Amino acid sequence: MNKTKWNLLSVTLLAVGVILSSSTVVGARGKEKGYRYKHDQEIVKEINKFIRQGWEDNEVTPSKTAKDAAWLRRVYLDTVGHIPPLEVAESFLRDKDPDKRARIIDQLLEDDDYTHNWTTIWTNLLIGRQTPRRTSREGMQKFLREAFAKNRPWDDVVYDILVAKGRYDENGAVNYLLAQMTMRDEGVQATAKTTRLFLGVQVQCTQCHNHPFNDWKQNQFWEFNSFFRQARRVDHRKLDPETGRQVDDYSEIVVRNVEGPVFFEKRSGLMQVAYPKFFGKEVDTSDVEDRRVALAKSVVNDPEHHLAKAMVNRMWGHYFGFGFTKPVDDMGPHNPASHPELLDFLTEKFVESDYDLKMLIRWIANSEAYQLSSEFNSKNKIDDPASGELPLFSHAYIKSMEAEQLFDSLLIAANAAGMSKANYAESSRRRNRWLQQFVTTFGTDENDEATTFNGSIPQALMMMNGELVEAATDCKPGSLLHRVVQSDERETKKIQQIYLAALCRTPSGRDVTAVKKLFRVSRDPVTAYQDLYWALLNSNEFIFIR
Repeated sequence: MNKTKWNLLSVTLLAVGVILSSSTVVGARGKEKGYRYKHDQEIVKEINKFIRQGWEDNEVTPSKTAKDAAWLRRVYLDTVGHIPPLEVAESFLRDKDPDKRARIIDQLLEDDDYTHNWTTIWTNLLIGRQTPRRTSREGMQKFLREAFAKNRPWDDVVYDILVAKGRYDENGAVNYLLAQMTMRDEGVQATAKTTRLFLGVQVQCTQCHNHPFNDWKQNQFWEFNSFFRQARRVDHRKLDPETGRQVDDYSEIVVRNVEGPVFFEKRSGLMQVAYPKFFGKEVDTSDVEDRRVALAKSVVNDPEHHLAKAMVNRMWGHYFGFGFTKPVDDMGPHNPASHPELLDFLTEKFVESDYDLKMLIRWIANSEAYQLSSEFNSKNKIDDPASGELPLFSHAYIKSMEAEQLFDSLLIAANAAGMSKANYAESSRRRNRWLQQFVTTFGTDENDEATTFNGSIPQALMMMNGELVEAATDCKPGSLLHRVVQSDERETKKIQQIYLAALCRTPSGRDVTAVKKLFRVSRDPVTAYQDLYWALLNSNEFIFIR
């Protein structure tokens, strides 16, 4: 941005700061695609009943239903990972169909960006944003992309991940274990991550001692760990003919012949033995070459449905900002759920649906609680899980965009019809370059990267001066801003479109009046629109999901 713009820009930022402060589904396994699960509406009604009971028990009054534009922006970000394009927002606001929200949910679940978004989310969960050495991010993404595109049952997906073996470039699922395993850790990291990610329990504290707050004992960690002892990573190298040196070739997961129990040392110094057990129940591994197969079978055939319950809790937490437990991956008697009956009900229905993720999302996104505004009232302001209270879901909880959501939303802001639909591989490369800057600058020491915008100076500078914002505010032909500014619409209409494109809301009368005053002191009308769009994209209202 030209330095001569800064005086006007400062005024713009100040003014905008004041302004901004004021159903087709995939059915059960074996059912034909397009089958409408007959109990959809009944299940949503049951969800609403459980949530309303919580409101009544705690004497809270829910917030009003969110305005269409605010809800549309929220469901887009949660489901496909970016803000809605301008033309979609305009069409949605014009639509008078009372069922238009349900229709949008169905459309988003069939959008390619649904697959792209959930591939990103689970790649990050499985291997992290910073790809471990000798791990193929592309392979992991390919496996997940196919799973989400086909809406494979979640239990099938997890089964394949747990038993995966072979080369990382031939079987993408093996990259989960490769990301956790070193040559010498004997599956310790894989044990901790698998139970936390897929079963919703944290056993890592019991590796060295009994858990201080629940019934988990040290032996239970090693009983889970014994399932991974036959899996081994092998790193292959090859000769580089140009340098004459050995270089990395490929890595793989192989199965080695390891029989007998696992021995571990107690804090007293005594050695103790642990046999393969699934939540304390002995598992017969005598007829399998790889104990992970026995583990995977135990996971998908578990009568307690830990896998389903963990996914329900995680998915609810994704859409609402808070799950039924905090954190979502630490469930158990020591950390009771806020709505245990609802959690059990959704778990049961998720299992009955044959672990249909799209169906689960449809139930959650169509629920009454998900339709509510983020503006609390005097009767529900106590509903504040950020301060440690149990969530009541009586209003939408404000959350910050993840790094990927921010990147993809800026692409939409730049050109909803063009850049956002770029070639997948090229889009991924650009995105990864941008995310590398974000994660490298703001990462933490334990691979739980800082991935949301927290208002730090480096993050603010990335937003203000970065390539994506510059592209979005460029008024060259083909850009969204050029299309708006060069149209024959009145000035007020253009301002409305810019607000709708950036914030998915129309400006208030006060907003329009303030912006027009700024426009009158600008020497260049195009620059004025650029500065307005720049300021909106750098506002808190853009960064946060409401």
